[in-house]
Amino acid sequence: MADVMEKIAAIELEMSRTQKNKATAAHLGSLKAKLAKLRRDLIEGSGAKSGPKGEGFDVTKTGDCRVGMVGFPSVGKSTLLNKLTGTFSEVAAYEFTTLTCIPGVIRYRGAKIQLLDLPGIIEGAKDGKGRGRQVISTARTCDVIVIVLDALKPLTHKRLIEHELEGFGIRLNKEPPKITFKKKEKGGINFTPNNAGETTFLDADTVKQICGEYKIQHADVKLHDDCTDEDLIDVIEGSRVYVPCIYAINKIDQITVEELNLLDKMKHYCPVSAHKEWNLDGLLETVWEYLDLVRIYTKPRGVNPDYEDPVVLPRRACTVEDFCNRLHKGIIKSFKQALVWGLSVKHRPQRVGKDHVLEDEDVVQIIKKQLARSETPSWKEP
Repeated sequence: MADVMEKIAAIELEMSRTQKNKATAAHLGSLKAKLAKLRRDLIEGSGAKSGPKGEGFDVTKTGDCRVGMVGFPSVGKSTLLNKLTGTFSEVAAYEFTTLTCIPGVIRYRGAKIQLLDLPGIIEGAKDGKGRGRQVISTARTCDVIVIVLDALKPLTHKRLIEHELEGFGIRLNKEPPKITFKKKEKGGINFTPNNAGETTFLDADTVKQICGEYKIQHADVKLHDDCTDEDLIDVIEGSRVYVPCIYAINKIDQITVEELNLLDKMKHYCPVSAHKEWNLDGLLETVWEYLDLVRIYTKPRGVNPDYEDPVVLPRRACTVEDFCNRLHKGIIKSFKQALVWGLSVKHRPQRVGKDHVLEDEDVVQIIKKQLARSETPSWKEP
């Protein structure tokens, strides 16, 4: 591990000494690719390669989604968890109170949200300092990350934590790069810029240098946006996770109104005071927005809809088929059609197929193939 760390330090030093211009773009791209491979070796060497990514504290995933609270020691994560969930987590005014991952579950808008209070990370966590790798690898499994910052020094901590998470392959509030990358048997490296012709960061030489670091001699690389060399490396590595992130600025009761107004310029930000219980509802509302979930109510034949226990799906996967699979994997085998009430249909109810995309708070009734015509559910509104 020490040898890998020395190599990483040497490359970072060379990068800092290299001027950024068109003449050095390919060389810098090659250095970044070497750095990405070394960091991957560092992570995999810690045992993160085996098993699902991120189960560093053996925390069983429960509920409909997972939200992880990350931050430096003594910023108030444990207090936030206590206030939001009632789960006991030892709170004290000294650092490293939480030495393991404390889970709690909160019911919000019908969904069960698992909150994780992760131990405080320190600078160098991505390189194994403290329990950094376990903390960050667990954060990789979260649907939303809440970075808890101290209102007295938010920007400094924000940059440091972002750097640690980035080094572990977590991309905050970003979409996957719009790059098509396909290996092939022959033909060399075929680089195609995006349709607009904008290639501010990447050119054919840089792409070849990066691919060469991965011993890729033949591939098609097509840009669909003005992507960077780091975007291409992320696509080749293939292990990056893209997670929505909220910056919860805690202890706002200790700063002035003028200082609070300055923080308003920060993106993805939510001010709170865990100790005074200020704006906890606002934080939960922001978490719900970033989770982007869809609640679907079931309606068995001849029974009113169950509004107490919705089926919760991510918006990116909320077709009728996804709904059926969440209920039971075997349902789709006997699926005939579904009756849907709600915003996703023009008529109420409307007969739809398995590919129909559902909207939040739709009501769904499944009709199986074996049902006789006389057993078809009624057409009454739920």
